[in-house]
Amino acid sequence: QQGSLYYKFDIPIKDVASIWRGGCIIRAAMLEDIMQAYEKEETLNNLMQSNTFSQPLKQGLNALKQIIKTGIDENIPMPAFSACLNYYLSYHSGWLPANLVQAQRDFFGAHTYERTDKEGSFHTIWNETIQ
Repeated sequence: QQGSLYYKFDIPIKDVASIWRGGCIIRAAMLEDIMQAYEKEETLNNLMQSNTFSQPLKQGLNALKQIIKTGIDENIPMPAFSACLNYYLSYHSGWLPANLVQAQRDFFGAHTYERTDKEGSFHTIWNETIQ
């Protein structure tokens, strides 16, 4: 969808789901749900925001965590499941340890950072000796 907007392809994302539905490899029933989600909201940025997907994802979250825990306990690599969980958690979090990157950018290049307790952009002299 973002590529279509950027390159001005003007391809409705629901049409893409419809085309894939007729393919020889991907014939998942979920493509019908994807089409319906984009029919309801053409400007949907992420399927997780759709009522069609948000509730089932939320309801399955603990099961996904349990699957990953079991994989870890049994020494079974689960990169796809882990990546899915991490993406979901990152998407639904307002604050992440990744926010530390702002501080690192400010330290190395004075790019400023935002704070959670005050409005605005801030810069700190990080290597100043405190006396």
